[in-house]
Amino acid sequence: MSLSYEEAVNLLTSKNKFYINLGLDRIKKAVDIIGNPQNKYKIIHVAGTNGKGSVCALTADILKYAGYKTGLYTSPHLVNYTERIKINDKEISKSDFARYIEEICTISEANSIELTEFEILTACAFKYFYDNNIDIAVIETGLGGRYDASNIIDNTLISVITSISLDHTDRLGKTIEEIAFEKAGIIKENTDLVISKDNLGLEVIKKSANGKKSNIYLVEDTQIRYENGENNIIYNNNSYKFNLLGLYQKKNTALVLKAVELLNKKGLNITDEALKEGLKTVKWQARLEYFTGNNILTDGAHNPDAAFELRKSLDYYFKNQKKIFIYSTINTKDYKTIAEILFNKDDLIYYYDFDYKYAVNFEAYKHKVNWLTNIKKLNKENLSEIIKSKELKVITGSLYMLGDFYKNYKELLH
Repeated sequence: MSLSYEEAVNLLTSKNKFYINLGLDRIKKAVDIIGNPQNKYKIIHVAGTNGKGSVCALTADILKYAGYKTGLYTSPHLVNYTERIKINDKEISKSDFARYIEEICTISEANSIELTEFEILTACAFKYFYDNNIDIAVIETGLGGRYDASNIIDNTLISVITSISLDHTDRLGKTIEEIAFEKAGIIKENTDLVISKDNLGLEVIKKSANGKKSNIYLVEDTQIRYENGENNIIYNNNSYKFNLLGLYQKKNTALVLKAVELLNKKGLNITDEALKEGLKTVKWQARLEYFTGNNILTDGAHNPDAAFELRKSLDYYFKNQKKIFIYSTINTKDYKTIAEILFNKDDLIYYYDFDYKYAVNFEAYKHKVNWLTNIKKLNKENLSEIIKSKELKVITGSLYMLGDFYKNYKELLH
C-alpha cells in the first residue's frame, strides 16, 4: 500500500532517520543500487554560507527560460518538503514525493543502509530528476560541502561558492578557514569554479581548486539601482529588471551571470532574452520577499552576516519607513550578535514563539538580549494591530519560524 504524503513525512523524520553522521559511504551505496541517476545529467553545484538559495533559484530560472528542462534541489523548505525538489519551478507532487521516499527507504532498509533524512531526500531528488528526463540540475548543498550528501556527483559543469561566514560552527569549524575548507569540498577535478573576489575564504578555496586543476573565475559585484519602486541589476553596462530585493544580490547575481557566460562557452544556448526573463521573474521565498498589500517583508536572516545584509538593505530600500520586527530564533544561532546588528533603538520588536524543539522562547530570549527594551511577545491580538499599521513589518529570524508563520498566516502575505 502506498504511503500518503503525511505518512512519508513521518517516515522521513522518524527518530532513527534524523541524525548527523559525517561521511558519503551510505548515500553512495544507496544511489549505486538505484543506478547512480545523479551521473546521468549535467549539474551546477552550489555551496556557501549565505546566498546559495538565491543563486540556485536564479540560475534555474534562467536555464528554464533558455529552454532547458531544469531540476532544482534546495533546502530547507518553509512549509512543505515538496518545495525542495522542483522541475522548471514546479514542485514535485505530494504523491510523487511519498512514492520516492517510500522507495528509497525500502531500498535502504533492505540493504541495511542507515540513511539520514537529508540523504534520503537527496537520493529522491537525484532519481526524480533522472526519471523525468531533465537536461540539467542546479543542486544546493545542505550543510558544508565535503561530506554533504549532494557531493557524490561526478559530472559537475560548474561549481559556485557563495559568501563564507561563521555559521554551523559546531559542525563545520570555528574559523572562516575551516568552514571554507569544507565548502571547497564540492570542487571537482578539472572543472570551473565561480567565486567572488572578496570571498572571505578565498585563499583556502583557491588552494583547493588549484590542487584539483580547476579553473577559477573571480567575479566583482554587479550594481543595483532602485528608483521609483523599480529594482534593476547593472551588468556589463546593461540594465536588467530584477525581481529580488537585497543589496547582497549584487554578489549573488555576479556569480550567476558569470556561470551563464561559462555555460554558453560549454555549448549551452542561453540568450540575453532568457537572461532578462529569469532576472525579471525569479522568486525566492522569505529572502527579502516583499508583500505590498500589508507592507510586509520576510527574510531568513538567521546568522550575523545575513542580519547585517538585511539591515543594510532595509536602510536602502525602506530608509524613510519606521520598522516593526516580528522575530524568533533557535538555540544554535548567535542571536545576541544578531540582535546587536539587526535592531535599532527606535525599532519595535515582537517575539514570535513557535513550536520547534530548538526554538528559543520569549522569556529566554528577553533574558539573554536584555538591552532590548522595545520588545513584546507576539499574540493574535497585537498581530492584528500590527498588520493594520502603516509601518513596514519585517518578519525575520529562523527559517523554521518563517515556515511556521507562512503556514499559519498565509492570508496576510499578499
